[in-house]
Amino acid sequence: MSKLVLVDAISTFHIRYVVEVADNDIDQAIEVVKLGKIHDEFSQKHLGETVISQREVSVDEYLETFDKDNDYLKNWTPDQKMRYIHVYDANDE
Repeated sequence: MSKLVLVDAISTFHIRYVVEVADNDIDQAIEVVKLGKIHDEFSQKHLGETVISQREVSVDEYLETFDKDNDYLKNWTPDQKMRYIHVYDANDE
């Protein structure tokens, strides 16, 4: 019998920015990035996923979590929401 497993992960990226600042204000580049005031990155590289938890969930728990995490899709049918489950098949490897 199959099970649903909810896996929480953190996706990590190495992102570079290039910020032009006045000669005497180099630290401002750090502040601009930390405060989220720059939106165009110079480059990025995905470093991978870090799994922080996993647990078995029922279909009801899945649907409840779907609505909580994707509140803008609450009016979708359960069938539409179920399409977001990845079905693992060992033969795909």
